[in-house]
Amino acid sequence: MKAMHNFFTSGHELTSDLQSRYQMTNIALILSSAGLCYGIIGNYFRDISGLIPIELFLLFVNGILWYTLRTYKNSFEYVVKIITAQFTFLFLFLVYTNEPNALKHVWLFTYPIVLLYFQKNKNGIYWVVFTILALIIAPLQGFVEVQYSLFQVTYIAFVLIIVTIMVYFFQVKMNEAKDIILEQQARLRGYNVNLEKQLEEKVKNLEELNESLELKVEEKIKELIKTEKLLTTQSKQAVMGEMISMIAHQWRQPLSMITLQISNLQIQKLLGKKVEEEELYRILEEISNTIIYLSETIDDFKTYFHPDRKVEQVKIFKLLTRALNFSQVRLTETHIKAQIEFTHEEIEINTYANEMIQVILNLLNNAIDILAQEKRAEAMIRISVKDRNDTLEISVQDNASGIKKEDLPHIFEPYFSTKGKNGTGLGLYMSQMIIEKQFKGEIKVETSPKGSTFMVTIPKNIS
Repeated sequence: MKAMHNFFTSGHELTSDLQSRYQMTNIALILSSAGLCYGIIGNYFRDISGLIPIELFLLFVNGILWYTLRTYKNSFEYVVKIITAQFTFLFLFLVYTNEPNALKHVWLFTYPIVLLYFQKNKNGIYWVVFTILALIIAPLQGFVEVQYSLFQVTYIAFVLIIVTIMVYFFQVKMNEAKDIILEQQARLRGYNVNLEKQLEEKVKNLEELNESLELKVEEKIKELIKTEKLLTTQSKQAVMGEMISMIAHQWRQPLSMITLQISNLQIQKLLGKKVEEEELYRILEEISNTIIYLSETIDDFKTYFHPDRKVEQVKIFKLLTRALNFSQVRLTETHIKAQIEFTHEEIEINTYANEMIQVILNLLNNAIDILAQEKRAEAMIRISVKDRNDTLEISVQDNASGIKKEDLPHIFEPYFSTKGKNGTGLGLYMSQMIIEKQFKGEIKVETSPKGSTFMVTIPKNIS
């Protein structure tokens, strides 16, 4: 399609108006050349040799004009004038030298008529006047014997005038339409310029807005990170306070027992009673075991609050047992039973042990709080583990009355608490943050009037 377009426009880049004129001129050259070839062949077989040299000359001129159009872009006006002249003179030659029954050649005159449309009006009038005068003079002059009568040439001139008027008015209408189109194009270009300016302004405004938004987002992210660190610290401190309280409770009885045993030995000594060596070893062993127990409690406490977060290979049963031991004093005081339902005690996972203990402790403390608040008889907390191939699902279930429907959508929000002044509202929020961000896991809750179950899903191996 592009090759065809270049063929009819002589391969030049042109305006739309000049492009159409180039196309029509090339088409006229092609058709006239085809007509001349047909005439040469016909005249040859009819033994009319007089016209063949003229037709060959015109065909040669067409070839030169074709080459000129393709070589010189600014030669268009001259080419059109030459084509108009050669075929006008050919037509007049046929009128002057042929008989009236040869008027079949009058079709040749359509070429200059068409070409007149592509010339300026002033030039077109000159050609029309010249042709009409040449036609009318034909039967009146005495130099060449003309077979046409005055009526016949007048008729031809009249047809020429009619066709010329039609072409002229058609050209006027086309020019009006072209002017309207050019005006609309100018308006469109103006609109496009305005739109481009508006678009540039909008783009600039958007870029400024984006820069402003980026700064605001960056500030907001920093603020959120700061807030999250603060929440983490507050949550850790809250858990630390609870654990210190639990350790104090855990130590009270063992320390009392040690004090009692030492006091008993001192009293026996003051009373002068002899303490059997076997009895002394037994008492000292009990005191030693109690001290070891207290030391292990301190080690667990130090391990839990160690600042370094690292992946450890631990047995899940042992990890859950440690978390349960931290809550044992509160469970005893509130008369709540807790048990781990687990059939695969040897399963080991690579995980953040301290963070996992913190999550389990938060869930245990929540369950203890609600059960203690309701003072439910036979209060029970069950911790269960389900092996899901690459993940573990740890569930903490209580048999309280469940979470209220209106509270359920908010339980993982920071500072939301159902315990009033006694709750920080950070436990479940931090548990969710730890599970989702550090473990890339999931925590969800199911609740009913028979109790609530928090389900934590974590990968077995954190790389």
